[in-house]
Amino acid sequence: MTAIIVVTAFIAGWVLWTFAEYVLHRFAMHELDGKGIMSREHLEHHVHSGWSFDVTHLMSWAGMLLVGAVAWAPLGWVIAGPAFGVTLAIGWAFGYFFYEYQHMAAHLRGPRNRYETFVRKHHFHHHFGHPKSNHGVSIALWDRVFGTFERPDSVRVPRRLALPWLVDESGKIKDEFSADYTLVGSARADERTAALDRARAFASLAPVD
Repeated sequence: MTAIIVVTAFIAGWVLWTFAEYVLHRFAMHELDGKGIMSREHLEHHVHSGWSFDVTHLMSWAGMLLVGAVAWAPLGWVIAGPAFGVTLAIGWAFGYFFYEYQHMAAHLRGPRNRYETFVRKHHFHHHFGHPKSNHGVSIALWDRVFGTFERPDSVRVPRRLALPWLVDESGKIKDEFSADYTLVGSARADERTAALDRARAFASLAPVD
């Protein structure tokens, strides 16, 4: 019986995170148009579409762990006892760090399996096609539920923002990704293009070709 409680709590905590992932990404990061640190940092991420470690990651990790400890663990404890409460918080934390890893990996390396292939295409349509769609990063469940899911035939990627793993040394899309991605525009970005990219990112619009 305890094993069933633990497994149920872990899955419930993970599902709770996926819902929070969607809500935070859609509303706290995009709908606020750069107001507040979470929205501002996220939209800066859209300007360049890269990934690098920053102190704000530590703040996010601490915040999410705190939510699990002070909200989900006590609530789960009240609902179904200490084992359920603690494991609910662990499932929440696992879901969060799984999301963080998948997001980082999507920007830094190519896919290794069907799931990662889907994650990248889903996420980079959000970046380069329609920033008001595909808010789930680790899972598309809530995009489907709330009508923000889009599945493009091919993701149009501005050359100046192409992911390092997507292109070869000559700047062309690698053969294994050519069915899912199309390069558009110039590889060079002048001051006007950079300013326009920033303005469009903070308006949750796709970058110009």
